[in-house]
Amino acid sequence: MTQQTTGPATGPNKDPLDHAMARSRGLDTLLRDLTDRAVVQVPGAVACSVTVRRADRLMTLAGSTGLPAGLDLRQYENGSGPCVDAAESGSAQYSPDLAAETRWPAYTEYALATGVRCVLALPLPVEGETGAALNLYGLEPDSLARGLDAARAFAERAADAVNEALRIERQQASAADVRTALLSRSVIDQAVGMLMARERIDAHRALERLRRASQERNVKLRDLCAQVVARASGGASDRRQ
Repeated sequence: MTQQTTGPATGPNKDPLDHAMARSRGLDTLLRDLTDRAVVQVPGAVACSVTVRRADRLMTLAGSTGLPAGLDLRQYENGSGPCVDAAESGSAQYSPDLAAETRWPAYTEYALATGVRCVLALPLPVEGETGAALNLYGLEPDSLARGLDAARAFAERAADAVNEALRIERQQASAADVRTALLSRSVIDQAVGMLMARERIDAHRALERLRRASQERNVKLRDLCAQVVARASGGASDRRQ
């Protein structure tokens, strides 16, 4: 792992995280920027990652430049490690020297092999998620001790930025769901209207026929109606030629 510049950031590197969020193109971009900023702003940190529980499993959503991929993965595989404990318990986990650590033997062996000697995992209170953590790594024993206060302050700001990004992400997903629902309703209404005109039946009976056909063919109602509309449109086009 390559040693990166540490210590308090000044000038353009100290932009507020909300400014970084405004410039980002979504949660993934924000988190990558966030982890790189943590390495710059937390004394002693040479790498950083963000752990979040998604679909009932912990995963690393972003990692800074120079972060060995297996550092977090080994913890998830074993269900044990500082970032796992921080995310699941909501309590900070600090190991000043992994060479003397006894809590996570399988993880400790791997981390030491990558050159990591010091780990700090801070829980992130993320809305709508059951566990999240900001993980910081150092190369020397107790190298993160002088950065503990800076790390806690950074984690608080990071949680605010992540929550805002997640809120925007959910709003966008909700808007997409509404658009999909409206399109589905439109094509179903078209198919019902076509069946009413062809069979001379009311809307209720037309919709019931379509629902029954969708169940018998094991096809979603929306997709079946789209086929009905497409066939009718194709037939009308052929008659005009």
